[in-house]
Amino acid sequence: MATKHHIYLVPGFFGFANLGELLYFGHVRDYIVAELARRGVEAEVVQVLSHPTGSIRTRAADLLKVVEATAAGDDGPIHLIGHSTGGLDSRLFVSPGASLGEGLDPEPFARRVRTVVTISTPHAGTPLASFFLGLFGQRMLQLLSLFTVYVLRFGRLPLSVAFRFGHLLARWDDQLGFRATLLDQLFSQLLGDFSDERRTELVRFLGDVGNDASLVPQLTPEGIELFNTTTRDRPGVRYGSVVTQSRQPSWRARLGAGLDPYAQVTHTVYSFLYGRTQRMPLTAVPPCNQEQTTRLVEEYGAMPGPRACDGIVPTRSQVYGRVLAAVRADHLDAIGHFDQPAHRPPHVDWLISGSGFRRLQFERMWHEVMEFVLLNT
Repeated sequence: MATKHHIYLVPGFFGFANLGELLYFGHVRDYIVAELARRGVEAEVVQVLSHPTGSIRTRAADLLKVVEATAAGDDGPIHLIGHSTGGLDSRLFVSPGASLGEGLDPEPFARRVRTVVTISTPHAGTPLASFFLGLFGQRMLQLLSLFTVYVLRFGRLPLSVAFRFGHLLARWDDQLGFRATLLDQLFSQLLGDFSDERRTELVRFLGDVGNDASLVPQLTPEGIELFNTTTRDRPGVRYGSVVTQSRQPSWRARLGAGLDPYAQVTHTVYSFLYGRTQRMPLTAVPPCNQEQTTRLVEEYGAMPGPRACDGIVPTRSQVYGRVLAAVRADHLDAIGHFDQPAHRPPHVDWLISGSGFRRLQFERMWHEVMEFVLLNT
């Protein structure tokens, strides 16, 4: 009888896994299922539902509950693929002796894990988290999460919303901060375009983002030190990472984003996030071993500097274990949220970085991931 593999897709910071027809990992799951069928591998691919901004421990407990519900019927190998913070959840899940809460014992399942793949994960933290700790940080998290859901549902933000938000970010001042009333207006306008049923669902989801932001301080470069000190790799598990680096905002990058006014406005959002992400303290940039360095230089032409990032996470912060792929992409490109509407189903994007990442690069990247996951299968 063929061995059944269990592959879990663990979402990141804006962590909706499934809101009706809106799938966080929709394109990724489609690719993996097709690749498994092509190889004749029996496997179950499960998208994990996590508390969006709950602590890493809370999110790892969410992962355990899903694994218990879906993998208890056999002893097949388990593979964890985590995007962004989902990579940290996966590392904690398999860490020997991990304590996820009273009555929660991951050990029987952690022993079955064969691979952990992290995609654009902040293993050394991200300075952007420090910004979200500010006065309006939680409201900003809610608004950016809503932006993502809205674009996936409708294809793009209303121009009136995009222009108002882009204008606000372009005039942002670290001392003056945001106008809370404008954020509330944008929030209400976007929610008003959904049906009553979907609006209720979204309010519940976004309430989770606002009510429990335990994850945010853990993701600062200072906060992640404790996580790395207490979380150990499990012997016998193969760890791999996908590293992303996108264009630094510039006039050339703006041209790469396209001449559409909407693309230009949403590129302003990307530029704002990029500017706060590249403030990585030099002391927090982790060293790479020779193999990792060689792979990064091969793919990028030079070693990424300490300010290189994907708009959300510093590039050097993402390196962990074997570097499976190092691509020129922003933080959401890697999971299929880039602009390619002609593909079926279409790829849609709100973080328009001008990276040039498209379906061909997406398939090459995920091919490398599956080669790693199914090695010796």
